[in-house]
Amino acid sequence: MQFWQSSFLCEGDQLFDVAKACESIGFHGFIVPDHLVHPEKQESKYLYSADHKPPQFTDETLWPDPWTLVGGLAAVTQKLHFCTSIYILPLRHPIEVAKATGSLGYFSKGRLHLGTGAGWMKEEFDMMGVDFHTRGKRYDECIEVIRKLQTGKFVEHHGRFFNFPRVIMTPAPPAPVPILIGGISEPALRRAALLGDGWVAPGQTLEQALDTLRTLEKLRKEYGTYNKPFDSIVAIWDERPMTPADIRRLEDAGATGYTVFPFAFTLGPNTTLAQKRAELERVAEELISKV
Repeated sequence: MQFWQSSFLCEGDQLFDVAKACESIGFHGFIVPDHLVHPEKQESKYLYSADHKPPQFTDETLWPDPWTLVGGLAAVTQKLHFCTSIYILPLRHPIEVAKATGSLGYFSKGRLHLGTGAGWMKEEFDMMGVDFHTRGKRYDECIEVIRKLQTGKFVEHHGRFFNFPRVIMTPAPPAPVPILIGGISEPALRRAALLGDGWVAPGQTLEQALDTLRTLEKLRKEYGTYNKPFDSIVAIWDERPMTPADIRRLEDAGATGYTVFPFAFTLGPNTTLAQKRAELERVAEELISKV
């Protein structure tokens, strides 16, 4: 099982030190969030909370550009992997995404996963001039375009949303950057099973996550994709602490990664680097060393 630490809500001046601590302590990867802006007035409903409001989002929440951040973090680490959770793919043009992620995959020697989602905040789509209501079909085509461009060969594309003649994009990553699909809705799980190189989860209870993993297994068998490589990175938000036995249950159900929740959730807001390192060491001692 690979262990990932979420960087969401981590203080900006601590991010680099936390990433280096994750690597030295034995974590596999670092999860990076994504939003373009935080609207002052917002009518869109967040999907994963009872009140439909995103947890702890304020006008002071940091939303670094993920590719700028990952580029810097990859430069100061050697083994740590990086995954966005989640990058709002249909909000962007896939040629630009293919270029940014392909370059990062090349320079980091394949340490990048592109964790993606359809997006829920209509205000961002409106500001970018992208139709919110066609984002699902746009999403699917974005995946196709990125994979073509990251082969390092001449390719062309003529689709509903994107069109270009034969071109080649360099540098090419060692292999196309794995594209993971985020979310737990039926369309998200079907997209993950059919088109994804994996699935990256929002917070669920342990039993909910096990049910979702079983659903993904069923869908992958249904679509004939079950024998292809597939990463499932889960995040568990339960009333009791996770145990090594819980992690093994997730692994047996098909999970390949476990995300530790943001420090602001596990420790509380505004904690020191020493407190964060102690929390990382606790997870390493109680879980990583015993799985």
